[in-house]
Amino acid sequence: MALERTLILVKPDAVQRGLTGRILARLEDKGLRLVGLKQMRVTPELAKKHYAEHVSKPFYPALEEFITSGPVVAACVEGPEAVSVVRTLMGPTNGRQAAPGTIRGDYGLSRQMNLIHGSDGPDAAKREIELYFTPEELFDFAQPTAAWLYASDEA
Repeated sequence: MALERTLILVKPDAVQRGLTGRILARLEDKGLRLVGLKQMRVTPELAKKHYAEHVSKPFYPALEEFITSGPVVAACVEGPEAVSVVRTLMGPTNGRQAAPGTIRGDYGLSRQMNLIHGSDGPDAAKREIELYFTPEELFDFAQPTAAWLYASDEA
């Protein structure tokens, strides 16, 4: 099994509520490594690229309005099966249906204002990371604690 990277967006609602640090800490506490991190504003053009499969759907205008409404924190995290690990940590899209212990279950009550985005698969992760980060903004570095997080044949 190889290490995987995935994109995380701490969405405007979480940034406004002061949850960025808690959300990122949960990812790091799990053992995922932050290899890219920046605060930014999603433009309508970037939103259309990110959510390309949804642009023609009736809910898209509200989605674009929300994701462009304030700053987001974009992060690229790395770890074994990072995509599925992050999706499990996030919980289901609707915070009212998310189990306690997940990010959305602990902090969310909404389907749209759902605090965090995580790529839904390895192909989406690659495409999304390239939308938000240049290669120079992503870092490879030794994680001294890796030997205590997972066995060498798991990375």
